Amino acid sequence: MALNDLTHYRIICRNARLYGNRMAWYEAGTGRSVSFAEFRRMTDSLAAALRALGVGRGDRIGVLGKNSLEFFLLYGAAAALGAVMLPVNWRLSAGEVAFNLNDGTPAIVFADPEFEETIAQIRDKLSTVRHFHSLAEPGTMLAAFPRLPAESPDFTAEDIPADSDFFIIHTAAVAGRPRGAMLSHANLVFSNLEFIRAMSLQADDVHLNVLPLFHVGGLCITMSCFHAGAACLNLAKFDAGAAVGLIAEKKATVMFDFAPILGALLDHGTKEGADISSLKKVIGLDSPDTIVRYQNTTGGTFYSFFGQTETSCLTTVSRYDDRPGSAGRPVPAAEVDLVDDDGRPVGEGETGEIVVRGPMVFKGYINLEADTAHAFRRGWHHTGDLGRFDGDGFLHYKGRKAEKELIKPGGENVYPAEVENTILLHPAIAATVVIGVPDPKWKEGIKAVCQLLPGHSLSARELIDFVGERIARYKKPQYVQYVDELPRLADGSPDRRKVKELYGEGG
Repeated sequence: MALNDLTHYRIICRNARLYGNRMAWYEAGTGRSVSFAEFRRMTDSLAAALRALGVGRGDRIGVLGKNSLEFFLLYGAAAALGAVMLPVNWRLSAGEVAFNLNDGTPAIVFADPEFEETIAQIRDKLSTVRHFHSLAEPGTMLAAFPRLPAESPDFTAEDIPADSDFFIIHTAAVAGRPRGAMLSHANLVFSNLEFIRAMSLQADDVHLNVLPLFHVGGLCITMSCFHAGAACLNLAKFDAGAAVGLIAEKKATVMFDFAPILGALLDHGTKEGADISSLKKVIGLDSPDTIVRYQNTTGGTFYSFFGQTETSCLTTVSRYDDRPGSAGRPVPAAEVDLVDDDGRPVGEGETGEIVVRGPMVFKGYINLEADTAHAFRRGWHHTGDLGRFDGDGFLHYKGRKAEKELIKPGGENVYPAEVENTILLHPAIAATVVIGVPDPKWKEGIKAVCQLLPGHSLSARELIDFVGERIARYKKPQYVQYVDELPRLADGSPDRRKVKELYGEGG
């Protein structure tokens, strides 16, 4: 490794020296607790076991599982070997899982036992995979998790430059096709440092890990807290009761939030009379009412931000109270500008596309050279998001560009085109436009405005179930409205802007 490089594996080694016997990871449910020194030994042992299976530099490791110590250890072992992590959203359908895995061409796949049936359905379609392993107990389709001996004295990590590929996260399906964003060790390290700076993360912090490790927010906040020497309390998936119990028992101080997580914690804490006042640092996206309620309840600080997978999660950030309603100011490692459709900077107070450059910008989309070139045109990463800067440099988010409209129910990314393509598979549907609408629980909901073919009928529930059987259930509409005729543009295509204007309410 070059003198100036820093990788995730080197952070693991650093923390083993600095924090030794301090707790690095606590597993809710099992009560497993691992120190930083133990975490380094386990990482080395797992890396040695993977090397013995033939996994090496540049190989990709697919993971279909909920948050666990084994999942997080795989990130460390991959970093030690120069391999690339390919985490897959476990909420996807079997077909969607197969697409993401085939797009990433992994040499080995790990899965939770509960997803063994999914693996069984798609195994014959995964031509690059040489080994299938369980993240826990072995099953009929999955071999045991590679054995972790107490010591691995002969293991030597690979010499990995910081700009090496480290993990691939598939973003939501633009025009119906997910895009795998490749991020490097350097991307991650800069993201860590920006989270540490913005939230004053320290070794005495305790992170409550409620977001999935396949999500850039869940991964980056966990990595940042680990880098800072903080303990990570792990939940396999979010459960308000379990989370409140952990906060009260282990005095959790840090969390990443997407609605309705924080509101559910506050409701459950009030109902149970639990003390969650230790939770002093929360970053994420939520409604003003929930943010103010959290701060009044705990005396903590909520941090508002803007970012995306392609910018290593964090692009702008500030304390909510610094400028309520804004997404914060650009972090030191990101140069941010706003441009019009011709790439010209817009004036102060004007709305333009958010463009970013700097060491946190991803390396590009795998297998999609044209998409990468388009995103990186004119020397900037074009986010597809709109915003405006006020006179003090705070960014105010203004939604997506029309061709990249994005719906974010509960922090998940859903592109209308993917949902529309699925709806159009139904033989009763003539045309549809899918839009985001206000939703009391998820902050933003999915609404399908549909035109039926003559002589056909279809209930809203039938259509919702039809979609939920074909793509991930979080992508199915919460609302359906049938209309006699969709508004059209001069070329005959649906007028999305008019549809939103006419039907942009929930219910």
